[in-house]
Formats: sequence, C-alpha cells, structure tokens
Amino acid sequence: MADTPNPTPAAADLTWVRATAEGEEDGPGPWIEVAAGAGDLIHLRETSDPENIVTTNQVKWDAFVKGVMAGEFDHFAELGDDDDENTNNIGRV
Repeated sequence: MADTPNPTPAAADLTWVRATAEGEEDGPGPWIEVAAGAGDLIHLRETSDPENIVTTNQVKWDAFVKGVMAGEFDHFAELGDDDDENTNNIGRV
C-alpha cells in the first residue's frame, strides 16, 4: 500500500507572515499567520497554537481576501462604545 502524502507540511518548513493590527506589532497576540505552500495551498495558524494548521487553496483564499477588502466581514470587528477588548463579535450582525 502506498503512503499518502501529508498535505500540511511541518510548520518549520513554511515561511509564515504575521497579520497584526496597525501599531500593535509587538503586542501580546495571539496573531494569525499565513504561509504559501506547495501548489496552490495556503496555510493559516494562530500563534498561540502554531502546530494547528488550517489549509485552503489559492482560489478560496483570494475570495476571502477580496471579501475582507470589500468590507463583507466588518461587522465581526466593529466595536461600539459599550464593548470592551474581550467582546466576541463572531456572528454579530
């Protein structure tokens, strides 16, 4: 029986780019990091759990980035005056 190759390479084999909030590059994190892999694979991880890698493809990643740039996800990040830094805005419409 042939071995099935692991589609997610070891984290150390990838070049990770960290996404940080403007002016918070040295903050406490955790941060999201992105790395391009073999073929059209895109890998994502959170700095607090770097061995947990999520993999997608370039087409899906491009669609997500275009959605972010178009403001399709802004409602997840909008903080009102009554919100504090620990508020979870996931699913808020």
